[in-house]
Amino acid sequence: MKGTYAILLLLLSNIFMTLAWYGHLKFKDWKAFEKIGLIGIILISWGVALFEYCFQVPANRIGYKGNGGPFALVELKVIQEVITLVVFAVFSLLVFRTETFRINHLIGFGFLVLAVYFIFKK
Repeated sequence: MKGTYAILLLLLSNIFMTLAWYGHLKFKDWKAFEKIGLIGIILISWGVALFEYCFQVPANRIGYKGNGGPFALVELKVIQEVITLVVFAVFSLLVFRTETFRINHLIGFGFLVLAVYFIFKK
C-alpha cells in the first residue's frame, strides 16, 4: 500500500513539476500573462513548484525502504524519472499541439522501461 501511495504522490508531484518547468511557455497565449517579465515568470513557477515539493517529499519518505517503504533509493529515483517522462509526453501532446511524438521517442521510452526492469531485477 505504501508503494501505491508513493507512486501516486510522485505522479502528482510530476504534474506540478511539469507545469512549473514548461507551463510558462504558454503564457504568451494568455492575455493576462503576456507582459509578465522573467522575474514574474520565475516567481509563478516557484509557486507552482512548491506544490511539487509538497507531494515529492512525502512520496520519498513513504516509499523509501529506510522509512518502512518498499523501495530502495535508486528504485525511487528510477520510478520518478519514468513518471516524469510519461507526464511530460502527455503534457507536451495535450498542451503543445505543435510538438510531435516520433518513433525515436518511443524507442527511448522503451529503453527507460528496460532500465526500470534492470533496476528492480534482484
